[in-house]
Amino acid sequence: MITFIVALILLVVGFLTYGVLVEKIFGVEPERKTPAVTKTDGVDFVPMAPWRIFLVQFLNIAGLGPIFGAIMGIFYGPAAFLWIVFGTIFAGGVHDYLSGMLSIRKGGASLPDIVGDELGNGVKVFMRVLSLVLLILLTTTFLSGPATLLQGLAGLGTMDFQGHMVPIVWVLIIFGYYALATVLPVDKLIGRFYPIFGAILLFMGVGIMIVMLGWHSGEMPEVMDGLHNRQTNGLPLFPMMFVSIACGAISGFHGTQSPIMARCVTNERQGRWIFYGAMVAEGILALIWAAAAGTFFADPEQGLYGIDGLQAFAAQHPGENIAALVIDRVSRSWLGTVGGILAIIGVIAAPITSGDTALRSARLIVADFLKWDQRPIPRRLIIALPLFLCVFGMVFVDFNIVWRYFAWTNQSLAVFTLWAGTVWLYKYRRDKYPYGWLIAAIPAAFMTVVCISYILIAPEGFHLHLW
Repeated sequence: MITFIVALILLVVGFLTYGVLVEKIFGVEPERKTPAVTKTDGVDFVPMAPWRIFLVQFLNIAGLGPIFGAIMGIFYGPAAFLWIVFGTIFAGGVHDYLSGMLSIRKGGASLPDIVGDELGNGVKVFMRVLSLVLLILLTTTFLSGPATLLQGLAGLGTMDFQGHMVPIVWVLIIFGYYALATVLPVDKLIGRFYPIFGAILLFMGVGIMIVMLGWHSGEMPEVMDGLHNRQTNGLPLFPMMFVSIACGAISGFHGTQSPIMARCVTNERQGRWIFYGAMVAEGILALIWAAAAGTFFADPEQGLYGIDGLQAFAAQHPGENIAALVIDRVSRSWLGTVGGILAIIGVIAAPITSGDTALRSARLIVADFLKWDQRPIPRRLIIALPLFLCVFGMVFVDFNIVWRYFAWTNQSLAVFTLWAGTVWLYKYRRDKYPYGWLIAAIPAAFMTVVCISYILIAPEGFHLHLW
């Protein structure tokens, strides 16, 4: 309980202190007109209220990332809490703020254009490809997760290539929704309903936290228990944990989402609350679910502490989506029938809404490359349909494999975004803050080491020995 409370306080203090420092170094200009004002088109550039943008941004970047990633990360032990806290404050918050604010400064530019402007045309082309690969992988993971949960609630599925059940009917239903959300104007569906789902996701997290602190505080993992690796599959804590906990600490996917909301911001002063603030809110959500997963399966009578119990539970369900099973068990047990249903709805809605905004972001990246005006609906559909087909094909691949490739691609994308932010700060802000570029350079260097190390030793990479 002590670890959790301290971590929660640090996240809030980080937003109120380090977030202000990042804003000051960037140098907001409240009087500067934003793209939402200068390029209003009624489709993607649409002025919206700050509170609404915050909730949409939070829902867009949250999805399954801070929940699934945190659950998979706590398998490595209480060290996961440290990465969630310090990663959110010093890496994820900076990454999200810079990607959103640079998009505003560059007229609502998509992430590949933001990075390419600072790192060169070759990197811009590479970023377009990497971004599209990431968004397809992410949409697949954010499609499989909620479809699996819906199948658990109402059945309906078929077998994949490995003999696992695929909820194909729910996949098709969600795809129908994606078609609408990807092509409709941003304020018609996303801006109108997503704040509601964002509020439900927050309610779910708060409900889980209250039950955990009120009735299970003595069973919660503590940093004082040791930071050694608790993972039983032989994978090392570094760098594997730092990739597994993707969206809960830092996520390149967020850099693809921030430009969507950057096209709706009406004043640069709103940036810290929307971009850095949404990342901190996501860090809090990740913290809650990491603690819940590490607490729920404790069985003192059997000599199993929380994380040991979680490992035992996973061993009983080989080849299954463990994170989805954990969410289902925790929500139903701790929040009762009504609360559990609302919690599961939140967990289902979050990834679905992140999946459609991922496809929307992919459409915008392709449209920016082709320089296609997106006001005509047929042009939006021409770009969106091939993306749908790619995602549909990936649904039949084992979820755990897709997640690992997504997680690494996700963090690699964040590396390029942070280096681009470093260059921009050095070019335009070093006169006033000579060392201000370090706020992006330090996490960029750290994540570069993480991503290179991961692909060298991971089973899906070169599988080299750790040393």
